[in-house]
Amino acid sequence: MAAPTVAGMLRALDTGRPRPYRVPWSVHPADDRHPTVTNTSAEPADFVRVFRSDGVSEHLGQVLPGEDVALCLCGTDPDSLVVTVAWYRWRTDEEYCWRFVL
Repeated sequence: MAAPTVAGMLRALDTGRPRPYRVPWSVHPADDRHPTVTNTSAEPADFVRVFRSDGVSEHLGQVLPGEDVALCLCGTDPDSLVVTVAWYRWRTDEEYCWRFVL
């Protein structure tokens, strides 16, 4: 059996498929007790909530594009804390969660 040629391995990309949804957050841990989370997308994030692994939660509401939110992690050990951000994608009923550690 002959080995496949390069031409046989190439195919056109399917441009009709929806693009993956990119996580809209970036974290700036300049101060480990008050990291800043930024919505880096072009659309608002709705019903944003933050859950910490120590049981504390916070409701942030809608976070607009480019908006920074400072999280207060006072009284915790940031080295053992996991932070989960949950939100609904704007104009959909799709809920997303993203976790990070400092």
